[in-house]
Amino acid sequence: MGIKYSNIIFDLDGTLTDSAKGITRSVQYALNKYGITASEEEIKPFIGPPLHYSFIKEYGFSEKEAFQAVEYYRDYYRETGIYENQLYPSVEKMLEAFNNNGIKLFIATSKPTVFAEMILKHFAIDNYFNIIAGSNLDGTRVEKKEVIGYVLNNTVNADKSETVMIGDREHDIRGAQTWKLDSIAVTYGYGSLDELIAAKPTYIVNSPEELTGLLLK
Repeated sequence: MGIKYSNIIFDLDGTLTDSAKGITRSVQYALNKYGITASEEEIKPFIGPPLHYSFIKEYGFSEKEAFQAVEYYRDYYRETGIYENQLYPSVEKMLEAFNNNGIKLFIATSKPTVFAEMILKHFAIDNYFNIIAGSNLDGTRVEKKEVIGYVLNNTVNADKSETVMIGDREHDIRGAQTWKLDSIAVTYGYGSLDELIAAKPTYIVNSPEELTGLLLK
């Protein structure tokens, strides 16, 4: 028998989609505006956390520079980077299985809601989700705990004991813990195993197939 939840909240990048190429190229485009050249490997820490925090943490940008860098990032991302992306294998099959078992599905991502909606529509999986929640373009509601809170506050009869957060970075797990939710870390995304173990998720899985098996009988 699987572990039953009636509500599943998914992260997007690194959990449902492999978006590394589009994100790293968008970051490279933004950094080039400041005369900075960086490899894809150097930019990997940008995948997951709020972007402007990463520009500050990784490159010492000021708040003003970081927000401007995010605008440069979006110039490339909204036209090109958003489509340099692909679903992980078996993701659509997994979502369909959850949907067929009456589980309500939600998205909680740090990327702007408008981009998340475009991506899910592009892959024709937007119809699986009751709420698609992300950050606002004005730089508010960027922290994962805030986005999760938005989902919970806008879901009718959201029983926390029957709700689980699934993601690939420590921010997903710690965001869930803020709301006293169970969490599942996936190792096939962008967070290292050490990072995920340190965040202390309720469960750790290695593939969408394993995730499906965990949550369904």
